[in-house]
Amino acid sequence: MATLLMCLAGPMQSWGTTSRFDERDTQLEPSKSGVLGLVCAALGRDRTAPIDDLATLRMGVRVDREGIPMRDYQTATGVIASSGKVDANRTVVSQRYYLSDAVFLVALEGERELLAHIHEALRTPYWPLSLGRKSFIPSRPVFMQDGLHEGRLLDVLGSAALLTDHGTRQDAEQRRVVLEDADEGTIRVDQPIAPFSERRFGPRFVKTLQLTPGGGDASHSTHA
Repeated sequence: MATLLMCLAGPMQSWGTTSRFDERDTQLEPSKSGVLGLVCAALGRDRTAPIDDLATLRMGVRVDREGIPMRDYQTATGVIASSGKVDANRTVVSQRYYLSDAVFLVALEGERELLAHIHEALRTPYWPLSLGRKSFIPSRPVFMQDGLHEGRLLDVLGSAALLTDHGTRQDAEQRRVVLEDADEGTIRVDQPIAPFSERRFGPRFVKTLQLTPGGGDASHSTHA
């Protein structure tokens, strides 16, 4: 079993799982559907392409720097009415939430051959990569030179160096880890069950742990 690490850092990120109509939410860490969408962009897979192989990968996220939740208030005029015609007098309000200044270490666990293929694609992505929305571009490369490891997901997340605050006391502080679990935890409805063009997602379990970067020690916290 192998594990692939990715760095997701940027001034703005958004990882919605329950967005409906004019309100767009964000989780406090990357969603599985969002991460696999980023992987598909790197691989050059169209939204209609099957993603069964990617969906089987197990995901974990180490929060190296918590993002600050923010809200963007947007309006649009000249929208299309129910009649199908443009209504120049109609204004739609859209509230969109995002995370500011977050840094995440994301890990995917699975077969080494598939992860090696993804790793190489992240080095030279087919399409531009974004952090949940097309306008939210990474502030540093998602590709990590030493990102492909032999070993289990939690062990690799625990042994990896912190992505922020190198050489300070904060290196020894614990970080929050959201780990996919096969049997129990809190439900997240962000597991792709069909090509992205169909917008169909199923549930998966996640657990929250506390982990010290570089030490590998993890302790259970609350489910989230």
